[in-house]
Amino acid sequence: MDLQVIDYFGKGTLLGLAAGFSPGPLTVLVIGETLRHGLRSGLQVAIAPILTDIPIILLTMLILEKAMNTPLVFGAISLAGGAFLLWLGYTSMRTQGMEIQTAALESRSIRKGIAINLLNPNPYVFWISVGTPTILSALATSPLHAAAFLGSFFFFIVGSKALLAKIVDGSRTFLKSSAYRWIMRLLGLLLIVYAVMLFKAGLTSMGLWPQARIPPPQAVQDHFGVIANGVSFSLSTFSRFT
Repeated sequence: MDLQVIDYFGKGTLLGLAAGFSPGPLTVLVIGETLRHGLRSGLQVAIAPILTDIPIILLTMLILEKAMNTPLVFGAISLAGGAFLLWLGYTSMRTQGMEIQTAALESRSIRKGIAINLLNPNPYVFWISVGTPTILSALATSPLHAAAFLGSFFFFIVGSKALLAKIVDGSRTFLKSSAYRWIMRLLGLLLIVYAVMLFKAGLTSMGLWPQARIPPPQAVQDHFGVIANGVSFSLSTFSRFT
C-alpha cells in the first residue's frame, strides 16, 4: 500500500480522535442528549460534524487554493496551525474529566448540534490552519490521498463521539475516570508533536529553518508531508471550545 495514503490516514485518525474525545460544546451536547433522551439521541448529535464541516471545507479550499503557492503564506498558515494544535494538545493534557449536570439540560436535537458547530469559531480555525492545507497537499498527489485523510477524520470524530455516547449510556462515571484522563493526555502529547512538526514546516517554507527553502509549487505538494516524515502513527490520534 502507498505509504503516503497511510500517512494521510494517520493524520486524519489523530485529528479525528482528538476532536472527538476532547471536551467541548458538541461533546457536552452528545452526552447530555444520551443521558436525558437515550443513546439514539446522542448518536444523532454525533453526526453533526459531517453536516457542518463540509461547507467550511469547500469555502476554505476556495480561499487557500492559490494562496498556498506563496511560501510566506504557506509558512504563516503552518505556524498558525502549529499554534492551534499546541493549544489543543495543552488543554487535552490538562483535562481532568467531565461532569454533566443532567438537570440543567434542556431537550435538544441535532439542529442544536449543527448550530453549535456553525457558531463555534474553532472549526473555522482548524480547517483554515490545519485541515484544508492538508487536503490541498493530498489532492496534489491524488484524490485517493485526500479521501484517506477526510474519510479517516470524519470516521474517527463521529465514531469517537458515538463511542462516548455508548459508554455514557452504560456508565456515567467514565468521563471522570483515570482511563479518560490518560486517553486525553496521550492525544494531547501527539498533538503537541504534530504542532512541533508544523512549526518546522512553516519556518522551513519562510527560509528561517537551516534547510533548503521550499519553492512554492513544492510547498503545496509537500504540505504537511514534511510534517509527518519520520513520524509513524498507529491507531492514535479540535477540540471545539466556545
